[in-house]
Amino acid sequence: MNGRADVVIIGGGPAGLNAALVLGRARKSVIVIDDLQPRNIVTRETHGFLTRDGASPREFRMAAHEELAAYPSVSRSSDTASAVTGKNGAFEITTASGAVYRGKKLLFAVGKKDLPLSVNGLAEVYGTSAFVCPYCDGWELRDKKLVLIVTGAHALHLAKVISGWTKDYSICTNGPAELTSEERWELARHGVPVHEAAIETIVSEEGMVRQVILADGARLPCEGIFFAPKLTRGSDLPQALGCEMNEAGSVLTDDYGKTNIPGVFSAGDAASEKYQAIAAAASGALTAIMINGELNGETWDESENVE
Repeated sequence: MNGRADVVIIGGGPAGLNAALVLGRARKSVIVIDDLQPRNIVTRETHGFLTRDGASPREFRMAAHEELAAYPSVSRSSDTASAVTGKNGAFEITTASGAVYRGKKLLFAVGKKDLPLSVNGLAEVYGTSAFVCPYCDGWELRDKKLVLIVTGAHALHLAKVISGWTKDYSICTNGPAELTSEERWELARHGVPVHEAAIETIVSEEGMVRQVILADGARLPCEGIFFAPKLTRGSDLPQALGCEMNEAGSVLTDDYGKTNIPGVFSAGDAASEKYQAIAAAASGALTAIMINGELNGETWDESENVE
C-alpha cells in the first residue's frame, strides 16, 4: 500500500486520531500510520476523558476509528514507520512492511514507551492494581491501603496528591530515598512511613496486589500501588529527522506543535510530559489547526484568481 496525502500522521493514539479528525473535517487528505501498540495497552480503562470515562483503550480507539470513517479523506495503515526523509512539502515515510507514503506535512504523535519494570512482581499488577497516574486511577483506589514506589522530591509531591484519595499509604523508595531533611520532616509530620529497604517482591493474585515484601523482612499489606515509571521516546524518527529533544525524550515544539524542522509537527505525549489522554487529544486538535493553517496559506500564496 502506497499513498500520498496532505498530512502523514505517525501514531494513532488520542493525539494522532484527534488531529486526523480535525484535518479530515478541514477537507485535508490524511494518512495515519499506527503500530497498534499504545503505552496504555496494559490498562483496563481510560479515565478523565469526558464521554469516554471508563472505556478501555481498545474501545476508545474503535470509537475513534468509527468516527473517522465518516471522512473519506482520512485513511489508516496498521504498520510501523521505519524511516523518514524529505523536507517541507515533500516528506517520504517508509514502513516496516515496505510501504511508502508521501505527505506535505508530517505529524509525530508517537507517544512515549515504558522502560522494563525493574521491581519483581510489578509487571504482574501493572494496569490492574498498580498505576502511574492518580488522576486516571485514584478514584478506583480511594480509601484503600496503598504503597507509593517513588524517590526524591517526587515522593513528597506524590504523597500530597494521593492524600486526596486515601490517608492510608506508605512510601517505598526501593533503595536510598534521596530525600532532603526537610522532605523527610514533612512526610514524618504527616505520618507517612518511608521504607528505604529494597523491594524483594510484590505478591499478587490475578493482578491484584496483596503485599509488598522488602529485603529487610518487612511485609506491607497493600491494595494498590502508584509508582513513577521510567520512560523513553516513542520513536527515534523525530530525532533522526533533526527535531530538537529535551532530556525527558519529548520533541520540543511551540504551543501549536511546530518543531524546529519546517513542516514537521509533534503532539501528545511525544511532545509533553502531561501524560493525560484528554490533554493529548487537545494537543492533537490544536496542532492540526496549525497544520491546516499552513497548508491553506501555502495554497493561497501559490494561487491567484485568473478571469
